Amino acid sequence: MPDDMNLPVSMPTLMPGQLLARGVSRHLRGHDFVCVEELVPTSGLRVDVMALGPKGEIWIIECKSSRADFQSDSKWQGYLPWCDRFFWAVGPEFPTELLPEDTGLMIADGYDAEILTMGPQTKLAPARRKVMIQKFARHAAVRAQTARDPGFVLPFGG
Repeated sequence: MPDDMNLPVSMPTLMPGQLLARGVSRHLRGHDFVCVEELVPTSGLRVDVMALGPKGEIWIIECKSSRADFQSDSKWQGYLPWCDRFFWAVGPEFPTELLPEDTGLMIADGYDAEILTMGPQTKLAPARRKVMIQKFARHAAVRAQTARDPGFVLPFGG
């Protein structure tokens, strides 16, 4: 049997927003948060990063790699009812004066991030928090299973 542990691992090429998401996720892990990317809180919305804290707090982080990327985002306010705190994550060269003042801000790259401004806290209702934690758990489990068994296709299509 071949020793798969010694085979080189090829890393996928990440898009700029995905690099920001990776840096954000690494940083938040240091604050005891776990993160998933591209979670759908409700039909028509897909957040870049959702973070789950040690006390069940839910943060949403939208990663914007350029002025055009930010200006084309018309859905971000729809994310606010699905989290306790909302943040933008941008690179160090991003013109932060474009971002709304009443939101959180992280400066990130592909390796780390720094929280410059905490987003205002708006506590989720317990029923919505339960739904979001269940979505988070299922999303994370599907991602883990797909990573372990990439050829497996779910019989119900998703």
